[in-house]
Amino acid sequence: MKPIIKIPDPDRMPDREPFTGLFQPFERMIDPFRPYEGTRPPEGLVAFLKWSLADVRWPIVLLAIFALAVGATEGLVFYLIGGLVDRATAAGPADVFAQEWPWLLSLFVLVVFGKPLVQLGQSAMTSLALGPGLNPMTIWRLHRHTLGQSMRFFEEDFTGRIAQKQTQTSTALTSVVVDSLSSLGMLAAYIVTITLLLASAEPLLALVVVVWSLCFALAIRWGVPRIRARAKARAAARAIVTGQLVDSLSHIKTVKLFAHASREEEAARSAIAGFRRTGIAFGRSMMAMRVILAAMNSALTVILIAGSLWLYHIGSASIGVIAMASIMTLRLTAMSNWIAQSALSIFGELGTIEDGAHTLSPAHDIVDAADAVDPKATRGHVEFQNVTFRYGRPIGGVAGLNLDIAAGEKVGLVGRSGAGKSTAVSLLLRLHDVAEGRILLDGTDIRDLSQDGLRRAISTVTQETAIFNRSALDNILYGRPEAGREAAYEAARRARAHDFITQLADGKGRLGYDAHLGERGVKLSGGQRQRIALARAILKDAPILVLDEATSALDSEVEADIQEALDEVMQGKTVIAIAHRLSTIAAMDRIVVVDGGRVVQTGTHAALLAEGGVYADLWARQSGGFLQAAE
Repeated sequence: MKPIIKIPDPDRMPDREPFTGLFQPFERMIDPFRPYEGTRPPEGLVAFLKWSLADVRWPIVLLAIFALAVGATEGLVFYLIGGLVDRATAAGPADVFAQEWPWLLSLFVLVVFGKPLVQLGQSAMTSLALGPGLNPMTIWRLHRHTLGQSMRFFEEDFTGRIAQKQTQTSTALTSVVVDSLSSLGMLAAYIVTITLLLASAEPLLALVVVVWSLCFALAIRWGVPRIRARAKARAAARAIVTGQLVDSLSHIKTVKLFAHASREEEAARSAIAGFRRTGIAFGRSMMAMRVILAAMNSALTVILIAGSLWLYHIGSASIGVIAMASIMTLRLTAMSNWIAQSALSIFGELGTIEDGAHTLSPAHDIVDAADAVDPKATRGHVEFQNVTFRYGRPIGGVAGLNLDIAAGEKVGLVGRSGAGKSTAVSLLLRLHDVAEGRILLDGTDIRDLSQDGLRRAISTVTQETAIFNRSALDNILYGRPEAGREAAYEAARRARAHDFITQLADGKGRLGYDAHLGERGVKLSGGQRQRIALARAILKDAPILVLDEATSALDSEVEADIQEALDEVMQGKTVIAIAHRLSTIAAMDRIVVVDGGRVVQTGTHAALLAEGGVYADLWARQSGGFLQAAE
C-alpha cells in the first residue's frame, strides 16, 4: 500500500545542501522511532522530563559540553585582548610582534579556530540532533499513548485540543532542553571564566561579578514560580481557544444551517478574551523581571567600569584591566538580557509541559491482559452474560443483558432510542469494558483477547461513517491495507460505490480513486460515505459483521441494490444488525428486542408480530418503514 502522506525526501532534491556528509553523524544521534520502555508518560513535571529525555542523555551531555565551551572561550578571548593591551603598551610598536607573538598566536588560534568550532558544534547539536530528533520523538510517544486511550478519554475532551497538546508539549520540551543548555550553560561558563580571570587581575572586580551573579540567581528564583504558573494558565487557555475553533469549524455546516454564526463568534470571542487575559498576566510577570534585570545590568556596568578606572587611578590596575573589565561587562550585560529572556521563556515552557503532561498522561482505561492472545480461527459465537454498563451514570446503557448469538447466525437488534443497542455493540468491540458480567467470543472472555485481535475479527459499519481526508482508495484499503488496488476496486463494486468514485476529482487535480475526500468525507453525500464504509468492511472480510444503521443514509433504490450485496457478504458470517428501519432486518434469522438495557423479546419477524408487545408496537408506529421516537 502506498504511503498515506507523501513528503519529499530532501536528500533526493537536486539542490542538496553542501557538507551533508559532515552533518549526518549529528543527524543520526537520535532515532525518534526507536523502541522504548514504558509507554505511559508520567504526570509530574520532573518525572515527565525524565521519561522524555531518558533516551537522549548523550546528545544532551554533548550539547552541554559545547555550550560550556562557548561560554568559556568568550571569557578567554576578552582576557587575552585585555592582556594584549598591557603587553603591547609595554613592548612598544617596534617590538610588539617580536616579543608577544606567542600571545598573539594564542589569540589568533582561539578566535579563528577554537571559538568558531565550539559554536558550530553547539549549533549542530541544536539544529541537527536535538531539534529534529527530540521534538518528533516526543510527539510520536505522546501520540502512541493517546491512540491507546479508551473512547471515554476522547468523549470528554476536544480532539483539536488533544492534538494541540501533543505538539505544544513536545515543542516546549525541545525548547526547554535546547535553550536551557545553550543559554544558561553558556552564561554559567562565561561567568565562572570571567570571575576567575578577573580575580587573577583584580580580586575586587571579581567580587562585584560574584555579587551580581547571586542577585541574578535570586531574581530568577523570585520570578520563576510566577511565570511558570501564568504560563500554565496561558497554555490551558490557548488549548481552550483551539478546541472552540475546531469545534465550530468541524461543524460549520450545522452552524450555517441553524444561522448561528453569531453564537459561534461569541463563543470564540469569550475563549480568545480569556486567552488574552492569561497572556497579559504572563506578560506582566515577564516585564517585572525585565525591569529588575535592567536595573541590575546598569548597576553592574557602572560599578565595574568605574571601579576599574578608580583602581587604575590609584595604581592598582593596568590599562589592560580597564579594557578587559569594560569588554567583559558589556558582553555580560548583553548576554544576560538575552539569556534572562531565554530563562524566563524556559520556565514559561515548563508550565506548558506541566499542563500537557497532566492532560496526556492518564493511564489507559482499557488494556490488554498480560497473557492476552489473538482469537484463533474465529467461528463467531457471541454471548452476552448478565452484562451491565451504564457509562458511570445511574441510568442508560445496558443492565443484566443476556444474549446468545450462534456462529453464522444473523440477528437484528431493535429497540427504542436509548434502549442499549449501540452500547452492546461498543462493549463487544471493547470500546468500553463491562462493569458486570462478561462477553464471550467462541467461549473466551473478550478481556482475555488482545484488543487488536478482537477488532480484526469484526467488521463494523456505523451510521456515523468515518472517512479520512485521504484518497478514496486509501479509505477503502483501511479495511485490509495489504489487499491491493484490484481488491479495493472489487469491494467498491460490491458496495455499489465504484461508479461514483470514478467520477471524483479534488482541488489538486487528483481523479477517481486517487481523489482525496476532504475532512470527514465532506466532499461526499451521506449515502456515498456509507458506501465507502461498506466497501471497507467488505474488503476486511471478518467473520463477524456489525451493521449499526449501515444503510440509514441511502435512498430506497440504492438501499435495495446494496441489500443484495449485503446478502452476499453476510453468507457464512455472524451478523449483528441494528436498524430503526425495521423492514431492513425483517428477513434476519432472529430479531432481538432490547428495552431498558435488557432483552425483552426474541424471535422471527412474524412470530414477534403475532406475540405483540414492544416489537409489534414499534412496527405499528412505523411510517414508511422508519421507526418514530417513543413518546
